[in-house]
Amino acid sequence: MQRRATGAIARSWRIWISCALTVSTMGVILWAQGPPMRRHRAVATRPLQLEPAREDPPAKSRHAFNIDQGKRHISANGIPEHKVGQFPNRGNPHAIRAQRYDFRVPAEPEPAKQITSINSAGRRGPPNLPFGIALNGVLLDPGTAEFYNGDRRLGWNYEALGGAVPLGIDENHAHVQPNGGYHYHGLPSMLLQQLGHAAEKHSPQIGWAADGFPIYALYGFKDPEDLESEIVELRSSFRLKKGNRPRGRRGPGGKYDGTFVQDYEYVADTGDLDECNGRFCKTPEFPDGTYAYFLTTDWPVIPRAFRGTPANFRGPPANRRRPPPNRRGPRRRR
Repeated sequence: MQRRATGAIARSWRIWISCALTVSTMGVILWAQGPPMRRHRAVATRPLQLEPAREDPPAKSRHAFNIDQGKRHISANGIPEHKVGQFPNRGNPHAIRAQRYDFRVPAEPEPAKQITSINSAGRRGPPNLPFGIALNGVLLDPGTAEFYNGDRRLGWNYEALGGAVPLGIDENHAHVQPNGGYHYHGLPSMLLQQLGHAAEKHSPQIGWAADGFPIYALYGFKDPEDLESEIVELRSSFRLKKGNRPRGRRGPGGKYDGTFVQDYEYVADTGDLDECNGRFCKTPEFPDGTYAYFLTTDWPVIPRAFRGTPANFRGPPANRRRPPPNRRGPRRRR
Protein backbone atom coordinates (compact mmCIF):
# COMPACT_ATOMS: atom_id res chain seq x y z
CA MET A 1 0.00 0.00 0.00
CA GLN A 2 2.83 2.37 0.89
CA ARG A 3 4.54 1.72 -2.49
CA ARG A 4 1.24 2.37 -4.35
CA ALA A 5 0.73 5.61 -2.46
CA THR A 6 4.30 6.69 -3.14
CA GLY A 7 3.90 5.88 -6.83
CA ALA A 8 0.63 7.82 -7.04
CA ILE A 9 2.24 10.82 -5.37
CA ALA A 10 5.19 10.64 -7.80
CA ARG A 11 2.85 10.45 -10.78
CA SER A 12 0.88 13.45 -9.46
CA TRP A 13 4.06 15.47 -9.08
CA ARG A 14 5.15 14.56 -12.65
CA ILE A 15 1.76 15.65 -14.02
CA TRP A 16 1.88 18.93 -12.04
CA ILE A 17 5.43 19.72 -13.21
CA SER A 18 4.49 18.87 -16.80
CA CYS A 19 1.50 21.25 -16.66
CA ALA A 20 3.59 23.98 -15.03
CA LEU A 21 6.28 23.68 -17.71
CA THR A 22 3.62 23.79 -20.43
CA VAL A 23 2.07 26.94 -18.98
CA SER A 24 5.52 28.49 -18.51
CA THR A 25 6.54 27.64 -22.07
CA MET A 26 3.30 29.07 -23.46
CA GLY A 27 3.94 32.24 -21.47
CA VAL A 28 7.39 32.57 -23.01
CA ILE A 29 5.97 32.00 -26.49
CA LEU A 30 3.22 34.57 -25.98
CA TRP A 31 5.69 37.12 -24.58
CA ALA A 32 8.03 36.49 -27.52
CA GLN A 33 5.16 37.47 -29.82
CA GLY A 34 4.87 40.78 -27.95
CA PRO A 35 4.06 41.99 -24.42
CA PRO A 36 0.41 41.77 -23.40
CA MET A 37 -1.54 44.87 -24.43
CA ARG A 38 -2.50 46.95 -21.40
CA ARG A 39 -6.10 48.18 -21.21
CA HIS A 40 -6.19 51.92 -20.57
CA ARG A 41 -9.41 53.95 -20.40
CA ALA A 42 -7.99 57.44 -19.78
CA VAL A 43 -9.40 60.10 -22.11
CA ALA A 44 -7.82 63.29 -20.72
CA THR A 45 -4.27 64.61 -20.46
CA ARG A 46 -2.51 65.02 -17.13
CA PRO A 47 0.59 66.98 -16.12
CA LEU A 48 3.64 64.98 -17.17
CA GLN A 49 5.55 63.70 -14.13
CA LEU A 50 9.25 63.39 -15.04
CA GLU A 51 11.65 61.15 -13.15
CA PRO A 52 14.78 63.03 -11.95
CA ALA A 53 17.80 62.21 -14.11
CA ARG A 54 20.47 61.63 -11.45
CA GLU A 55 21.73 58.15 -12.25
CA ASP A 56 24.82 57.18 -14.23
CA PRO A 57 24.11 54.96 -17.26
CA PRO A 58 24.94 51.26 -16.70
CA ALA A 59 27.70 51.22 -19.34
CA LYS A 60 29.95 53.50 -21.37
CA SER A 61 28.38 55.07 -24.45
CA ARG A 62 29.72 53.70 -27.72
CA HIS A 63 28.69 55.09 -31.10
CA ALA A 64 30.24 55.60 -34.53
CA PHE A 65 29.05 57.23 -37.75
CA ASN A 66 30.94 56.39 -40.96
CA ILE A 67 30.25 56.57 -44.70
CA ASP A 68 30.87 53.45 -46.76
CA GLN A 69 29.75 52.77 -50.36
CA GLY A 70 27.15 55.51 -50.41
CA LYS A 71 25.67 54.57 -47.03
CA ARG A 72 26.03 56.14 -43.64
CA HIS A 73 26.92 53.28 -41.32
CA ILE A 74 25.68 53.86 -37.78
CA SER A 75 26.73 51.58 -34.94
CA ALA A 76 25.89 52.22 -31.29
CA ASN A 77 25.02 50.58 -28.00
CA GLY A 78 22.17 52.97 -27.18
CA ILE A 79 23.77 54.21 -23.96
CA PRO A 80 23.77 58.01 -23.48
CA GLU A 81 26.64 60.12 -22.16
CA HIS A 82 24.42 62.03 -19.74
CA LYS A 83 22.59 61.20 -16.50
CA VAL A 84 19.39 59.16 -16.70
CA GLY A 85 16.38 58.53 -14.50
CA GLN A 86 16.09 55.58 -12.17
CA PHE A 87 14.95 52.50 -14.07
CA PRO A 88 12.96 50.44 -13.31
CA ASN A 89 10.47 52.86 -11.77
CA ARG A 90 6.73 52.92 -11.01
CA GLY A 91 5.77 53.77 -14.56
CA ASN A 92 8.42 51.72 -16.37
CA PRO A 93 9.48 48.24 -15.17
CA HIS A 94 12.52 47.87 -17.42
CA ALA A 95 16.24 48.32 -16.74
CA ILE A 96 18.58 50.02 -19.23
CA ARG A 97 20.78 47.56 -21.11
CA ALA A 98 23.35 48.06 -23.84
CA GLN A 99 22.04 47.38 -27.35
CA ARG A 100 23.70 46.39 -30.62
CA TYR A 101 22.49 48.91 -33.17
CA ASP A 102 23.82 48.52 -36.68
CA PHE A 103 22.02 50.74 -39.20
CA ARG A 104 22.71 51.95 -42.71
CA VAL A 105 20.99 55.01 -44.14
CA PRO A 106 21.58 56.89 -47.41
CA ALA A 107 24.60 59.19 -47.25
CA GLU A 108 22.98 61.40 -49.88
CA PRO A 109 19.23 61.01 -49.24
CA GLU A 110 16.55 62.19 -51.63
CA PRO A 111 12.89 63.03 -51.05
CA ALA A 112 10.50 60.20 -51.85
CA LYS A 113 7.37 60.51 -53.98
CA GLN A 114 5.24 60.04 -50.87
CA ILE A 115 5.88 60.64 -47.21
CA THR A 116 5.98 57.66 -44.83
CA SER A 117 4.34 57.83 -41.41
CA ILE A 118 6.02 56.20 -38.41
CA ASN A 119 2.59 55.30 -37.11
CA SER A 120 1.10 52.04 -38.30
CA ALA A 121 -1.79 51.88 -35.81
CA GLY A 122 -4.45 49.45 -36.94
CA ARG A 123 -2.02 47.42 -39.03
CA ARG A 124 -0.02 44.34 -38.20
CA GLY A 125 3.53 44.66 -36.94
CA PRO A 126 5.12 47.15 -34.53
CA PRO A 127 2.85 50.12 -33.78
CA ASN A 128 5.57 52.61 -34.68
CA LEU A 129 8.99 52.80 -36.29
CA PRO A 130 11.77 54.76 -34.55
CA PHE A 131 12.27 58.11 -36.23
CA GLY A 132 16.04 58.34 -35.99
CA ILE A 133 19.11 58.20 -33.83
CA ALA A 134 20.81 60.96 -31.85
CA LEU A 135 24.52 61.66 -32.15
CA ASN A 136 25.06 59.90 -28.82
CA GLY A 137 23.64 56.64 -30.21
CA VAL A 138 20.22 56.81 -28.48
CA LEU A 139 17.08 56.26 -30.56
CA LEU A 140 14.56 59.05 -31.16
CA ASP A 141 11.41 56.95 -30.90
CA PRO A 142 8.31 59.08 -30.16
CA GLY A 143 5.57 56.48 -30.61
CA THR A 144 4.04 54.19 -28.01
CA ALA A 145 2.45 50.73 -28.02
CA GLU A 146 -0.37 51.92 -25.75
CA PHE A 147 -3.91 52.03 -27.18
CA TYR A 148 -7.28 52.91 -25.76
CA ASN A 149 -8.85 49.81 -24.16
CA GLY A 150 -5.84 47.82 -25.38
CA ASP A 151 -7.37 47.64 -28.86
CA ARG A 152 -4.94 48.59 -31.61
CA ARG A 153 -7.65 48.14 -34.26
CA LEU A 154 -9.52 51.19 -32.98
CA GLY A 155 -6.43 53.26 -33.77
CA TRP A 156 -6.49 55.53 -30.69
CA ASN A 157 -2.80 55.55 -29.83
CA TYR A 158 -1.77 57.23 -26.56
CA GLU A 159 0.67 60.12 -26.87
CA ALA A 160 3.72 59.51 -24.66
CA LEU A 161 3.98 63.16 -23.57
CA GLY A 162 0.25 63.55 -22.93
CA GLY A 163 0.53 62.29 -19.35
CA ALA A 164 -2.70 60.28 -19.49
CA VAL A 165 -0.78 57.01 -19.18
CA PRO A 166 2.20 57.00 -16.76
CA LEU A 167 5.24 55.72 -18.65
CA GLY A 168 8.04 56.52 -16.20
CA ILE A 169 9.65 59.13 -18.47
CA ASP A 170 12.74 60.88 -17.10
CA GLU A 171 13.96 64.49 -17.40
CA ASN A 172 15.44 63.71 -20.83
CA HIS A 173 11.91 62.77 -21.97
CA ALA A 174 13.14 59.20 -22.29
CA HIS A 175 12.38 55.80 -20.87
CA VAL A 176 13.16 52.12 -21.54
CA GLN A 177 11.80 49.49 -23.93
CA PRO A 178 11.21 45.88 -22.76
CA ASN A 179 14.50 44.95 -24.46
CA GLY A 180 16.38 47.48 -22.30
CA GLY A 181 16.71 50.11 -25.02
CA TYR A 182 16.76 53.65 -23.62
CA HIS A 183 15.08 56.03 -26.09
CA TYR A 184 13.83 59.61 -26.36
CA HIS A 185 10.12 60.46 -26.63
CA GLY A 186 10.66 64.21 -26.64
CA LEU A 187 13.34 66.88 -26.42
CA PRO A 188 16.58 65.22 -25.21
CA SER A 189 17.30 67.93 -22.66
CA MET A 190 20.75 66.93 -21.41
CA LEU A 191 21.99 66.00 -24.88
CA LEU A 192 21.04 69.47 -26.11
CA GLN A 193 23.03 70.97 -23.25
CA GLN A 194 26.05 68.85 -24.11
CA LEU A 195 25.88 69.97 -27.75
CA GLY A 196 25.81 73.67 -26.79
CA HIS A 197 22.23 74.21 -27.89
CA ALA A 198 21.15 77.84 -27.27
CA ALA A 199 18.36 80.19 -28.36
CA GLU A 200 20.68 82.80 -29.83
CA LYS A 201 22.20 80.53 -32.49
CA HIS A 202 21.15 77.95 -35.05
CA SER A 203 20.66 74.53 -33.55
CA PRO A 204 23.59 72.15 -33.87
CA GLN A 205 22.79 68.91 -35.62
CA ILE A 206 21.54 66.45 -33.01
CA GLY A 207 21.08 63.27 -35.04
CA TRP A 208 20.17 61.44 -38.23
CA ALA A 209 16.69 60.37 -39.33
CA ALA A 210 16.10 56.84 -40.57
CA ASP A 211 15.88 58.18 -44.14
CA GLY A 212 19.33 59.82 -43.91
CA PHE A 213 18.36 63.48 -43.51
CA PRO A 214 19.80 65.50 -40.58
CA ILE A 215 17.87 66.37 -37.42
CA TYR A 216 17.99 69.70 -35.56
CA ALA A 217 16.06 71.14 -32.61
CA LEU A 218 13.95 74.27 -32.15
CA TYR A 219 16.09 77.07 -33.64
CA GLY A 220 16.85 77.87 -37.28
CA PHE A 221 17.22 80.75 -39.71
CA LYS A 222 14.10 82.82 -40.29
CA ASP A 223 14.86 82.82 -44.01
CA PRO A 224 15.66 79.19 -44.84
CA GLU A 225 17.84 80.33 -47.77
CA ASP A 226 19.88 82.93 -45.85
CA LEU A 227 22.65 81.89 -43.46
CA GLU A 228 22.82 85.46 -42.16
CA SER A 229 19.14 85.87 -41.32
CA GLU A 230 17.63 86.13 -37.85
CA ILE A 231 17.53 83.10 -35.54
CA VAL A 232 13.96 82.09 -34.64
CA GLU A 233 12.21 79.21 -32.93
CA LEU A 234 10.57 77.18 -35.68
CA ARG A 235 6.92 76.30 -35.21
CA SER A 236 5.09 73.10 -35.98
CA SER A 237 2.10 73.18 -38.35
CA PHE A 238 0.07 70.70 -36.30
CA ARG A 239 -2.91 71.76 -34.21
CA LEU A 240 -5.37 70.10 -31.88
CA LYS A 241 -8.62 69.20 -33.58
CA LYS A 242 -11.69 71.10 -32.48
CA GLY A 243 -14.58 69.52 -30.63
CA ASN A 244 -14.85 66.03 -29.19
CA ARG A 245 -13.70 62.60 -30.23
CA PRO A 246 -16.23 60.04 -31.47
CA ARG A 247 -17.65 57.86 -28.73
CA GLY A 248 -18.55 54.20 -28.47
CA ARG A 249 -17.37 51.75 -31.11
CA ARG A 250 -15.58 54.50 -33.08
CA GLY A 251 -13.66 56.16 -30.29
CA PRO A 252 -13.07 56.86 -26.60
CA GLY A 253 -15.00 60.14 -26.41
CA GLY A 254 -13.76 63.21 -24.58
CA LYS A 255 -12.29 66.46 -25.86
CA TYR A 256 -9.43 66.56 -28.35
CA ASP A 257 -6.74 67.59 -25.86
CA GLY A 258 -3.56 65.73 -26.83
CA THR A 259 -4.20 62.46 -25.00
CA PHE A 260 -3.98 60.57 -28.29
CA VAL A 261 -1.84 60.97 -31.41
CA GLN A 262 -5.10 61.16 -33.36
CA ASP A 263 -6.07 64.35 -31.47
CA TYR A 264 -3.79 66.36 -33.78
CA GLU A 265 -4.12 67.38 -37.41
CA TYR A 266 -1.79 69.03 -39.90
CA VAL A 267 -2.84 72.48 -41.07
CA ALA A 268 -0.64 73.66 -43.93
CA ASP A 269 1.12 77.02 -43.63
CA THR A 270 0.15 77.60 -40.00
CA GLY A 271 3.74 77.12 -38.89
CA ASP A 272 7.27 77.07 -40.30
CA LEU A 273 7.50 73.33 -40.94
CA ASP A 274 5.75 70.81 -43.17
CA GLU A 275 3.81 67.65 -42.28
CA CYS A 276 7.12 65.86 -41.56
CA ASN A 277 8.16 68.66 -39.18
CA GLY A 278 10.93 69.62 -41.56
CA ARG A 279 11.82 71.99 -44.39
CA PHE A 280 14.34 72.55 -47.18
CA CYS A 281 16.90 74.99 -45.80
CA LYS A 282 20.52 75.92 -45.30
CA THR A 283 22.21 75.01 -42.02
CA PRO A 284 25.75 75.49 -40.62
CA GLU A 285 26.54 71.85 -41.45
CA PHE A 286 24.88 72.05 -44.88
CA PRO A 287 25.53 75.60 -46.20
CA ASP A 288 24.44 74.59 -49.71
CA GLY A 289 21.07 73.42 -48.44
CA THR A 290 19.36 70.19 -47.48
CA TYR A 291 16.07 68.88 -46.28
CA ALA A 292 16.22 68.92 -42.48
CA TYR A 293 13.96 67.88 -39.61
CA PHE A 294 13.43 69.97 -36.48
CA LEU A 295 12.29 68.93 -33.04
CA THR A 296 9.75 71.45 -31.78
CA THR A 297 8.30 72.64 -28.49
CA ASP A 298 4.78 71.84 -29.66
CA TRP A 299 3.47 68.56 -31.01
CA PRO A 300 4.78 66.44 -32.64
CA VAL A 301 8.06 67.42 -30.87
CA ILE A 302 9.85 64.51 -32.62
CA PRO A 303 8.62 64.18 -36.23
CA ARG A 304 6.11 61.45 -37.04
CA ALA A 305 6.73 61.10 -40.78
CA PHE A 306 9.63 60.78 -43.23
CA ARG A 307 10.26 62.93 -46.28
CA GLY A 308 12.61 60.28 -47.68
CA THR A 309 12.58 56.49 -47.66
CA PRO A 310 13.35 55.22 -44.13
CA ALA A 311 15.59 52.32 -43.25
CA ASN A 312 14.22 49.77 -40.79
CA PHE A 313 15.49 50.84 -37.38
CA ARG A 314 13.34 48.18 -35.68
CA GLY A 315 14.46 44.90 -37.20
CA PRO A 316 17.67 43.03 -38.10
CA PRO A 317 20.58 43.51 -38.03
CA ALA A 318 20.01 45.78 -35.03
CA ASN A 319 19.74 43.90 -31.74
CA ARG A 320 19.86 40.57 -33.52
CA ARG A 321 20.80 37.85 -31.12
CA ARG A 322 23.49 35.40 -32.06
CA PRO A 323 22.31 31.82 -32.51
CA PRO A 324 23.07 29.51 -29.58
CA PRO A 325 26.33 27.56 -29.90
CA ASN A 326 26.22 24.00 -31.17
CA ARG A 327 26.68 21.94 -28.03
CA ARG A 328 26.65 18.58 -29.80
CA GLY A 329 30.25 18.96 -30.83
CA PRO A 330 31.79 18.41 -34.28
CA ARG A 331 30.25 15.81 -36.56
CA ARG A 332 32.26 12.71 -37.24
CA ARG A 333 33.27 12.00 -40.77
CA ARG A 334 31.86 8.81 -42.18
